[in-house]
Amino acid sequence: MAAHAFWKGFLRISLVSIPVKAYSAINSGERISLNQLHADCLSRIQYKKSCPVHGEVPSAEIVSGYEVSKGRWVVIDPDELDRLRTDSDRNVSVDTFVPAGAVDPIHYSGRSYYLVPDAAVGQKPYQIIVDAMRDQKVEALAQVVIGRREQLVVVRAADGLLMMSSLMYAAEVRPASEFRNEVEGASANRQELQLAKQLISAMTAKSAKLDAYRDLYNEKLTALIQSKADGKELSVPEESAAPPVINLIDAMRASMKQVKSPPGRAAKPAAGRKKTGALRQVVAATRKTPAKKRKSG
Repeated sequence: MAAHAFWKGFLRISLVSIPVKAYSAINSGERISLNQLHADCLSRIQYKKSCPVHGEVPSAEIVSGYEVSKGRWVVIDPDELDRLRTDSDRNVSVDTFVPAGAVDPIHYSGRSYYLVPDAAVGQKPYQIIVDAMRDQKVEALAQVVIGRREQLVVVRAADGLLMMSSLMYAAEVRPASEFRNEVEGASANRQELQLAKQLISAMTAKSAKLDAYRDLYNEKLTALIQSKADGKELSVPEESAAPPVINLIDAMRASMKQVKSPPGRAAKPAAGRKKTGALRQVVAATRKTPAKKRKSG
């Protein structure tokens, strides 16, 4: 299925405006989601919107509101929300440029997007900005309205494109000072520190190869579903118990002996997509024959 641009607007840098559109960088189709079913007949559970006073409520009678004090609500109409929007809401408005990597990763909210030109007229200025940001090793801090919410974002050049990632505002992030009292601040001796550095060096790769990692839980869940759809039982091997750690020095020395190569240096072939595709075939086949309802009572 072709990707769908969920947002269109302009990348605005001072007086420069470039027409762009945004695509989600997240591929959520690879993860398996389980549905809740009635154990007796295997029908999907439905959640109906209801009022504790009047029971089930149709969508036409549902409004949005905010509780300003106990039991006192302010109702906000959709038209009122629309009037809050301005033409500038269609802009990714760059406020400043910062050195690449200057944003603390704790502020990343987990939503990233590809920004690409939305028209032929934007192709050249888009490429100029990509090349300039790449050469100067900078990222842009900007704000944009997505889903009626003004979001703080960071825009960076990567792989010849502009990437936009949502950030948490400073007020939304709990400071480290709240948790420093959990750390006693014990000091390490020279031998312990040296062994720790050696262990880290042995496990250090030149680059972060994330394609070497797989969602093992998703693969196991896929195998479980396939086995049960085929009427088989999936045997799960027992994991060997980890040996008790006697002390830090012994644990680090034992770890040094076990280290072969750091994660990401030797990538294993990812089998998740193949299994997920096979799962879709199994699901399609099982849907052709509806499950018989169990007899109750």
